[in-house]
Amino acid sequence: MRLLMIDLDNTLVDRDAAFRDAVTEFVTAHALPAGEVAWLTGVDASGHAPRKDVALAMTRRYGDGVPPDAVRRLLDTGAADRVVLEDPVRQALGRAEATRWAVVVVTNGRVAQQEKKIRRTGLDALVRGWVVSEGIGLRKPDPRIFQAAAETAGVPLTGAWMIGDSARADIAGAAAVGAVGVWVSGGRPWTETGYRPDHVTRDVVEAVDLALDTTG
Repeated sequence: MRLLMIDLDNTLVDRDAAFRDAVTEFVTAHALPAGEVAWLTGVDASGHAPRKDVALAMTRRYGDGVPPDAVRRLLDTGAADRVVLEDPVRQALGRAEATRWAVVVVTNGRVAQQEKKIRRTGLDALVRGWVVSEGIGLRKPDPRIFQAAAETAGVPLTGAWMIGDSARADIAGAAAVGAVGVWVSGGRPWTETGYRPDHVTRDVVEAVDLALDTTG
């Protein structure tokens, strides 16, 4: 049994698309200019911006024009209510489990939000478990979060793979624990100079299949 760690947002699920849909609905509901969709998604920074910073930026920009509860709902459940797990991803996870890989989701974020995504999409029935940064007080790329993933699966980190879309969180984190790092590029160029992924794929399905083909 080998460990296959996979990031959640913008790796297993298209978090940005879900958040953009939520923002579009938010902008329409509050009669804001259409250009606010681009502003809000930019401030959000693919979910990497701290929630409190995004909330503060929205409050300063909209003032009393948008109720605080509406801001909270957007940031707390906007993406989580809309993420989907595509069938090819579901099938790739099935192939991994069938070939004696222990799949664990390793994600930064808040427990309530990330677990809602995992359960909403049915990932909870497809993986051995998950580790959420808030739940253990550690964030990728801290090596201890990957050790926690190994403990969750009950398998060693030796020979593990880590698949994710974040250069720093996923690939630098993988390198720190000696795991094989696969960067899901989504067509982006690699720009980091201090470290590199072991492999680059366009999407998570290609990444999972690469792990299976490489290790047999």
